[in-house]
Order: sequence, then C-alpha cells, then structure tokens
Amino acid sequence: MSKLPQRQAFIGVGTMGSLMAGCLLDAGVELTVYDIRRAAAEPLLQQGAHWADSAEAAAAGCEMVWTSLPGPTQVESVLLGDEFGVLATMADGAVLVDTTTNDPDVARRVAVACAERGLSMLDAPVSGRPPTMTMMVGGDEAVFEQARPALDAVAAQVFYVGPSGAGCVAKLATQYMGYTNLIAAIEGMLIAKLGGVDPAVLAEIVPVSAGASRAFNSIPNAVLDGSYQAGGTLDIVAKDVALACALAERLGAPSATGAVADALYRRAQQAGWGGEGYPVVARLLEEMAGVELRRE
Repeated sequence: MSKLPQRQAFIGVGTMGSLMAGCLLDAGVELTVYDIRRAAAEPLLQQGAHWADSAEAAAAGCEMVWTSLPGPTQVESVLLGDEFGVLATMADGAVLVDTTTNDPDVARRVAVACAERGLSMLDAPVSGRPPTMTMMVGGDEAVFEQARPALDAVAAQVFYVGPSGAGCVAKLATQYMGYTNLIAAIEGMLIAKLGGVDPAVLAEIVPVSAGASRAFNSIPNAVLDGSYQAGGTLDIVAKDVALACALAERLGAPSATGAVADALYRRAQQAGWGGEGYPVVARLLEEMAGVELRRE
C-alpha cells in the first residue's frame, strides 16, 4: 500500500486551499505553503506549516505539490508560465495535485508538461468542505492509487473518474447542475410569491416535494432573510457556470438551461455584486419580478 508523502507543498491557501492544507497538517505531513497573501497562510503557519516566499520555493524538492487557484488563467500562469518554474523545482517523480475548478483542456496541457519533466499530475477538483468533502480525480490510475493516502487525508469521498481532464469535466458537470438548479428554484419561489403563497411556507414544502435539491437549501438560509450570504462568491459560481457552458459548446452537448443561467449570473456581476455570496443572483430575479422573497 502506498504511503503518505511526508514532504508536500500547498500553493493557494485561500478559502478552500487553507481547509485542505489544514487536513494535511492534521495527517502529519511536513507542509510548506505559499499564497499571494501571506495573511491567508497565518492560521496554517500557527498550525505548523512552513512559509515560502514564492510558489517555486514552496514546491522545491517536494514529493507532492497541491494547487488551489481561482481558475484556468491562474493555473496556466503558476504552472506553465516563466519556464515552468513550479514544475522545474519539484522533486523527480513528484505528483502535482491541482484542485482548481479548471478547464479540462488546461488540465491536460499541464499533465503533458508534467510528463515531459518526469512528473505526474492529477486534476482533482473538490466539492463541499472537510470533513465531508468530495474529490473528483482525473489522471493515470496508477498515479491515483499512489496518491490515494494523501487524497484520503483531504476528502471523505474520493472518486477516480478517468484520464487527465476527467476530474475537471465531472466537476463542471456537477456545478452546471447545481447552479442552473438554483436559478430554477429562485424562479419557482417567485412564481409562488406572485401567486400569493408565503415564501416561508413554500420553503417548508419544497424539501419534501419534487422541488427538493441541495441547491434549494441556500434560499431559506440566505435569500428569505435578505443576507444572500454563502461560502462561495457570485464571481466563483459565474466562472464555473461559464466554464461548464463553454465545455458543453465544445462537446456539442445541449446546454440551453445553462445559457440562461450563464447570462443571469453575468448580469448580476455587471450589477457589481461579484464579491457577494452567490445567492445574490436572487436579487436580480427579484428585481425582474418586482417583488422580494422574504418571510412574511
């Protein structure tokens, strides 16, 4: 059975990265971290992580390097820019685990660059948060099995999906489902509101009806109170939906629902709400309907 690599690095310790890095520290890994904001790493440093002044320095000599970055642009910059700085400093035979919600084509390019340098790469985007996090992994299955102890230290459920890029495809498909569903759920609530039904009453009915979904849960928790708060921002969700729609177009898959959702998330961004919790898209739909979804 493979052993947990002891010398690892984590690049990008923001909201999600810090949680995963914390799991590795809890598992006893000697971890070096880097983020463009040192303040983001402070809790990890207090937990025993080492700080590096650059991504390249963090990766130097490590058996496994994790990345959790905002999107494809940052992945290409950190891993494929400046003569492959991060890849160039990793230990021979090391494994790169990229947890970014990424374009699968970018993930495949990174995998090729890794192979050219004697490294391995897994695209391993995640859903949820520890201790119930789910990880979807693409890459060589033998490398997946080799890395399994480290993956298990981070995620409660780890799925091998297929070759390079498959993890990203799976993640984008699930994001597409969840965040188009959210739009439909908000619209359904507005139909009920305009039809004279108290949104608070409908919010009790939905979980035990055909409308039940995980996406709906953010409505009673963040829309009916007008806070629009959530663990992820509108900008993140809009980015993921746009990536999923672009992938669907390349593959020739139907995505009519996604096109509508994509347009609505973009309009909400244009309204200046990108940094707010993603349920704020409800504000746009409320304005279109001329009513607010609040408990009566």
